Amino acid sequence: MAESPVAVFDRLVRQDASGSTPVLFDTACVLGGSVAGLLAARILADHATEVLVIERDEADVTGRARAGVPHDRQAHVVMPGGLALMERWLPGITEEMRENGGVLVTPDGMDLFVDGVEQVRTGEGRMLLSSRPFLESALRRRVLGLPNVSAVTAQVTGLVYRGDAVSAVRYVEADSEDILPVDFTVDAMGRSSSLSDWLDEAGYSRPYQQRTETGIHYATAVFGGTATDTDRRLTSLQYPRFAGPGGLAAGMVVPIEDDLRMVGLLVYGGNRPPGSIEEFRALCDRLPAPFGRAAAGVVVRDVLRFRQATSIRRDFGGLTRFPARVVSVGDAAVSLNARYAQGVSSAALHAACLADYLAHDPDPALPAERFFASQKVATDAVWDPSTSADAVRTDILRGVAADEESEQQRSAMEQLAQAALTDRTTADACQAVRFVLAHPDTLADPALIERAVAVNQRASTPS
Repeated sequence: MAESPVAVFDRLVRQDASGSTPVLFDTACVLGGSVAGLLAARILADHATEVLVIERDEADVTGRARAGVPHDRQAHVVMPGGLALMERWLPGITEEMRENGGVLVTPDGMDLFVDGVEQVRTGEGRMLLSSRPFLESALRRRVLGLPNVSAVTAQVTGLVYRGDAVSAVRYVEADSEDILPVDFTVDAMGRSSSLSDWLDEAGYSRPYQQRTETGIHYATAVFGGTATDTDRRLTSLQYPRFAGPGGLAAGMVVPIEDDLRMVGLLVYGGNRPPGSIEEFRALCDRLPAPFGRAAAGVVVRDVLRFRQATSIRRDFGGLTRFPARVVSVGDAAVSLNARYAQGVSSAALHAACLADYLAHDPDPALPAERFFASQKVATDAVWDPSTSADAVRTDILRGVAADEESEQQRSAMEQLAQAALTDRTTADACQAVRFVLAHPDTLADPALIERAVAVNQRASTPS
């Protein structure tokens, strides 16, 4: 009997580094040195004699922003599911990041507002709050510190194939092209990965690509000043169906390293986020108090804006013709709506898929179907909730009526979201999915939905 998506997901989030780690390859290569690439390199270090990370931006362990990650100056949060996986593969990294200035919060250190109403505090696990460069530099120090992992600054230009398998990587370093023979390759080249084009040019099947409209624009500014315990809380604000003040869809106040507060504001569609610090502060003053307090601090970095028109996923499983010895991870496989702050944890799930695949005696002469099957479950778990929510918003704006099945699903989710504001049991279940600790199918439990309906009915009944 095939495993259910819930069972596969549970197995992945509990993936650790203590299982079977046979050495399968002489040389493994990771194309891209961001979070997804670094975590893939960590997994491959258990299964290859040598792991080489090829990154077009100069490797940096000091926390400097990278040109190849245009969104890295925006707010980032590592959800509990992703952080737990990082800790299992890199023991002690959580405390190391905390000692170096990263902020760890439990649900008791979070304030979540939905349509301006504060939700009951709930959930389990710890979140890491920091800038993206801080996180990447911590991962890079640990992963490149492994004895069999190294990095080269170069531009990957293509792949070489032999016998329906990837056998080498082409890259240009210092204006000189080179070819690296490899036994296994991981594409971590991000949202704009060239892998699909390379496969097509070589006569292989392109992965199935799906796009869904997000239309989000977001802006971030960084503020300093003397941080209090209140200032070190994570504050999240969501307007799931209709826009809030200034067209706002979501906002976050994220305490990060160096006693700074990174404030992010996100809007949809024809709205634009504030572009000046005066406009930014004015909008923050219309939001729950933590936003105004943070934005009143000393401006450390002015407002930066970023636009993401679509979410993208690429599915590699079950293709008619696909080469062996290559997989794709991170944003190269699925680039999510940044509103939900699950991109880093999604990359960690893909690393768990890779660890699971390599621990189960794979046949390197065949496409990595076990990996792709697990990756589909992991991707569905973060893709479906976010794109469904985006579809609800888009349908409302366009006056489009949902079909009966979709309307029933949406109604159930609305019942859960409403009950989660006040009911701890419902909130625990919803947060476990948001925290990447549980599969979304767990929210389809009839008993949970019935409880949510009952909670909402009691709340609407006059006392």
